[in-house]
Amino acid sequence: MNPTHVTVPAIFARPTLAKRVESVIFTLLRLSTYFVLLCAAFIFWDIGTKGGAVIFQKSAPFINVPFLTEAPETLNVFEINGQKQTMGARAFRQYKAQHADELKGAHIETYVYSAGGIFPNIVGTLLLVAGSMVIALVLGVLSAIYLSEYATDGPFIRFLRLSIINLAGVPSIVFGLFGFGLFVIALDFGVSLLAGWLTMAFMVLPIIITASEEALKAVPKGYREGSLALGATKFQTIMTNVLPYALPGILTSSVLSIARVAGETAPIMFTAAFVVRDELPWQVQKWTDFFFQGVMALPYHIYVVATKIPQNEYTRDVQYGTAFVFLFTVAAIALTAVILRTRLRKKYKW
Repeated sequence: MNPTHVTVPAIFARPTLAKRVESVIFTLLRLSTYFVLLCAAFIFWDIGTKGGAVIFQKSAPFINVPFLTEAPETLNVFEINGQKQTMGARAFRQYKAQHADELKGAHIETYVYSAGGIFPNIVGTLLLVAGSMVIALVLGVLSAIYLSEYATDGPFIRFLRLSIINLAGVPSIVFGLFGFGLFVIALDFGVSLLAGWLTMAFMVLPIIITASEEALKAVPKGYREGSLALGATKFQTIMTNVLPYALPGILTSSVLSIARVAGETAPIMFTAAFVVRDELPWQVQKWTDFFFQGVMALPYHIYVVATKIPQNEYTRDVQYGTAFVFLFTVAAIALTAVILRTRLRKKYKW
């Protein structure tokens, strides 16, 4: 053995340029991920603390019930006997009728949408999410079944899939203008629930179709072959041996779609939302009127209060309180879908 010949273990070898570049890129990606998570955590902390202070109270009933059960109102601020008073529009009208003499000469300031609550906005948001998701899931799953189980691969089908993928990247404002032009004007639905449902359903349809098709393709072919071998038709095979096992994947896409539908402002601003509406959606003369009326919605309310009216100390509480309820509502809907997906995964294992 030659004593001058020493083999350097690979672990002590000098890293190559490619390894160093890879290490730098990995570090940058990790730091970027941490930075994004930190920003998200700060946003949630800010909304949670400031919005939570509006919703929760230190004394019984510990929840700001009027904020969750009343409609938005104009806030009236005035001074009587050296004390500053704040009242919503309804309470102020009653007070004014009883104390007209005391209010003579008093300086009254009004702040739009700074009193009352957001109950109609919560109702409108839930209706918009529920209706649009029902339409999108039905159309999306049927389209995915056709593309996965019936369509023959060819130039047209490939072009169709590419178009669906491209539609997923179209900005929401474009869908809003599309819905406004087609449903509100051309089909004369007006600013209504139906126009908002269809517009937002088409907006999330590409996501649901793509995810549903992948979920259907992931089901083993043996399930199809075994069912067909036992004499079942293709439709029966899809309904009983394919679709149930693909439901967890389909619900995954629905969770993403719910978050997008609930958080969009532009589409509902053009097609479904009113700033203020006196009646609740079910307060109609005929049941058909339910579908052809506009509603209030949480994201549009936040947009109006934050950008369209003068900012003051009173609008701040409305903004944070609405944002807190909005995040909680979206999280609750998404959590319901996640729980349902988990149960379906346990039931349909393969």
